[in-house]
Amino acid sequence: MNLTISMTLFILGLGLVIYFAEKLVKGVVGTSLGFGISAFLISVIFIGFDPENLAVGAVGSFEGVAGIALGSIIGATMVAIAFAFGITALFVPMKFKQVPKQILIVPILAVALLGILSIDGQLTRIDGIILLISFILSVFYLLLLSKKGLDIKPTGEVAETLEEAESLNKWKAFGLLIISIIAIIVGSEMLVISSKTIIARFGFSDTVFGMTILAFLISIEELARELPAAIKGRPEISFGNVVGSILAFFLFNAGIITLVKPVTVDAQVFRFYLPLCFITTVIVCFFMMTKKIPRWAGGILVLLYIIFVISGYIQGITSIGIWN
Repeated sequence: MNLTISMTLFILGLGLVIYFAEKLVKGVVGTSLGFGISAFLISVIFIGFDPENLAVGAVGSFEGVAGIALGSIIGATMVAIAFAFGITALFVPMKFKQVPKQILIVPILAVALLGILSIDGQLTRIDGIILLISFILSVFYLLLLSKKGLDIKPTGEVAETLEEAESLNKWKAFGLLIISIIAIIVGSEMLVISSKTIIARFGFSDTVFGMTILAFLISIEELARELPAAIKGRPEISFGNVVGSILAFFLFNAGIITLVKPVTVDAQVFRFYLPLCFITTVIVCFFMMTKKIPRWAGGILVLLYIIFVISGYIQGITSIGIWN
């Protein structure tokens, strides 16, 4: 496959995935509401629901491109919690009336669990089951906290769709759900297949490409979710997106992706990308404990993302012998 065709397929695939991801959310929420699931439960379950990352990661796993599969988890998380949250704080320093410390432990444990399961260099289907069970337990934990008045809200398409809930017909929503799933799978296949050619043509490793370029492109909308909310004086929505993204990516998405096919975790992921993501998560939670994210804190988060991208790229090209 030549480069022109690959780039065309990549752009078309990216467009399909991003466009139908929003439609999929409406289909999922509409179908759930139509068949009697409460809006409150949907809010907790889908707090960080991000179908484009899940689909691209699952297809990457199925096609045996581990870098893309893991990039949809780790790289996408860094876009949400370092780049988007950091840029948001640079523009609009955030203050919070209430930051439940019981909630802050959830994202830290989620990232740590994936790291522990990766020690042997592979995420197996058993690991996937463990991650999904952990996601279910996390949902129950958040439900318990909600009963005590300690909760976080869903963001993005889920929040918007719940606000439009009355206009949703369950069978139309179900049809939209099926069509969106098919479109996203097709788009993800186009993305992953074309990415193989792009990776080979430009000399990237699949890990660097998946963690940086592809993760950024499919996750940049995180900035569109977090910044407007903070500008409108709703920083808790921005933080909800951070916690929800980590919970969804590291437990739910990672569980599904590894059930599709076991994923190899190479040394660069385990020694650099995953530890830096964990450190960033801890730093974000530490800032949240102070109930404010000043501009200088936002600058630190953006710097961490720059380090994530540049250092990862340098390590990647060194590992394939360009500098040897």
